[in-house]
Amino acid sequence: MKLADIKVLENELDHIERFIPQSESINTSISKTNVAWHLDHSLKVINAVIATMQKSDPALYIDNFSFSGKVLLTLKFFPRGKAKAPKHVLPSDTILVEDIKTQLAEARQNIKSITDLDKNAYFKHPLFGKVNTFRVIRFIDVHTNHHLKIVKSILL
Repeated sequence: MKLADIKVLENELDHIERFIPQSESINTSISKTNVAWHLDHSLKVINAVIATMQKSDPALYIDNFSFSGKVLLTLKFFPRGKAKAPKHVLPSDTILVEDIKTQLAEARQNIKSITDLDKNAYFKHPLFGKVNTFRVIRFIDVHTNHHLKIVKSILL
């Protein structure tokens, strides 16, 4: 894993930061939730994924990454409205700008730590199986970009 790979995630965090002033914007023909929800959810996923990987036992990693996961990450595409996020990465009913900023700062630190993870550190995705260090940057990139596209659609 190269630092250039981390740069992609840093750029996405910069995009999230730029959208914070429009956090209250909503367009229900695009999404039932506002911009803040998508920013908050994206940051919760980044932070939860990396925290889980840091705590994982690499000796327990088994490559069971699904075919659909391989296809979607290769295409760099997640379809809209098809998956349901686990409860621990769902935003609360009230999302404060300060909370988004705090999570953003945490995410900036966390993505830097990816390069220090064991190659078999992992988190378990409900549809894709175990995602290890080799695939995590691509996963975070595709997931975050998916929500940034929704945000851009809301703001059009």
